[in-house]
Amino acid sequence: MPHDISLIATITAGFVLAFAFGFLAHRFRLPPLVGYLLAGVAIGPFTPGFVADGGLAGQLAEIGVILLMFGVGLHFSVADLMAVRRIAIPGAVGQIALATLVTLGLTKLWGWPLGAGLVLGLSLSVASTVVLLKALEGRNAVGTPNGRIAVGWLIVEDLAMVLALVTLPAVAELLGGKLPATPGHPPAESGSLLVSLGLTLVKVAAFVALVMTIGPRVLPWLLRQVARTGSRELFTLSVLAIALGVALGSAKLFGVSFALGAFFAGMVLNESELSHKAAHETLPLQDAFAVLFFVSVGMLFDPSILVREPLKVAAVLGVIILGKSLIALLIVLVLRFPLSSAFSVSGALAQIGEFSFILAGLGVSYQLLPPEGLNLVLAGAILSITLNPVVFHASERLAHWAARSGQALEQAGARQFAALQEELERARELAEQAAAAHRTFTPEELVERFPLFASLTPAQREVLILHFHPIAAEPGDRLIRVGDAADAVYFISSGEVEVAVGGRRIKLTGGDFFGEMALISGQPRSADVTAVDYTKLLALDRRDFRAFVRKHPEIREEVAHLAAQRQKMNAAEAGAEGKAASGDKDEARGE
Repeated sequence: MPHDISLIATITAGFVLAFAFGFLAHRFRLPPLVGYLLAGVAIGPFTPGFVADGGLAGQLAEIGVILLMFGVGLHFSVADLMAVRRIAIPGAVGQIALATLVTLGLTKLWGWPLGAGLVLGLSLSVASTVVLLKALEGRNAVGTPNGRIAVGWLIVEDLAMVLALVTLPAVAELLGGKLPATPGHPPAESGSLLVSLGLTLVKVAAFVALVMTIGPRVLPWLLRQVARTGSRELFTLSVLAIALGVALGSAKLFGVSFALGAFFAGMVLNESELSHKAAHETLPLQDAFAVLFFVSVGMLFDPSILVREPLKVAAVLGVIILGKSLIALLIVLVLRFPLSSAFSVSGALAQIGEFSFILAGLGVSYQLLPPEGLNLVLAGAILSITLNPVVFHASERLAHWAARSGQALEQAGARQFAALQEELERARELAEQAAAAHRTFTPEELVERFPLFASLTPAQREVLILHFHPIAAEPGDRLIRVGDAADAVYFISSGEVEVAVGGRRIKLTGGDFFGEMALISGQPRSADVTAVDYTKLLALDRRDFRAFVRKHPEIREEVAHLAAQRQKMNAAEAGAEGKAASGDKDEARGE
């Protein structure tokens, strides 16, 4: 039966050529992103040969945008930003404003309207977080002070672009554009700039309030419930459903962009203890659709612009590499930071990437930016990303030279840089102290100490750990009473408890556990357990315990063997005097 294979052909051609060009780019020591863009050029309408379906590629690109923004939100750290806020916030805002003004001056010479110049300027003013992180990771410089400054700077730029994506629909018509009536970008209300912008901000505020109040209570809980099933497929589907569902819902119900909805969905899930697992499980799909996003962007690029408008391409490239770098360098120096930091930051910003594509594409869809503008952005991206390793290496050498030479500008910023280092060190120490205050034994370590679960695989233990819930007790709190129903088994994470059984008092401390025998047998508790220190415990409910045993029949025999062994041991020791401390603990655990 004949059928349409446009979708299959588009995805296949995109992946195959992206792999081929990406591999070649890597062999030439270029970012693979350059190869992905060139793959899109190869299957685009402006080059001979196979032409992929542009409409389908555009929809796949929307999914790529959603997953890219979801990943940005999932890794967004307020703490990282606050540590470098004194340089990152004013620096990024000032650099975006000045780079946009420089571009507006260029576009005025070209005869472009204000709206086109504004969109092009904003697109050229922001750098690619992906490219920067890859460059820093390759030099093991992510954790250095200058690396932290650059990352914080780009976080502010990302937030500014999120704001631009939100406000652009409200001001598009007033800047001479026309809004498309599409599901992702519904038309905005007509009226003055103040009314239009006000309505947009009200919608965004309502969406943010809803997501940030209900989201942290619902989404992490939902993710945890799914993770407790132990199904990797369900967990991956739940993360994708949250990302795509929130993004679509934000567009349909509040009229905001897919990108903003996905970003806030990632931010909400970032508060969950399963955020790293969510990022890990969805990373392959995120990478795949991100590749299709870059391929679809490459399909829009007309290579002939390099011949038709070489001066404009050179001007755009000059703004990206020279203009932005010089602006960033001057801003860092004005903020009284060392010359070496100025060189490092300026080199990191000498490229553009994913947000530039998204904003430029949005500008074209709103008829603000002419297709030529998008081609200029794409040409600038491909060329700047290709040249970025050279520029980054040069800025790195200049930074080392400035640090060694003891220039006046370097010495003038030494005090400010030292203050930044102290703040970063304090932030690190506070984070370590907070972690130390809450950590003695991890759930993994506690489960490994529990003989019953010694035979479980790491994946099974991971699921079991999700069933634990924390309990805090103060000195004197009674945790278990004689005659209570056996409701849970308890692991001591930190602190100390006292078990009163058979006329004896036995102390249990961090790493010990109690209550599993009564839980296995179903008999009432036979001992009193009282906290004698500020104690933190992890409890595994009887229902969850039994459900887990039913789900993993391979440990049923071990359960029965342990129960019989403990009962026999306790019966033999019941009348004995002067037991060893270890024997006492074994009896105490059986209450």
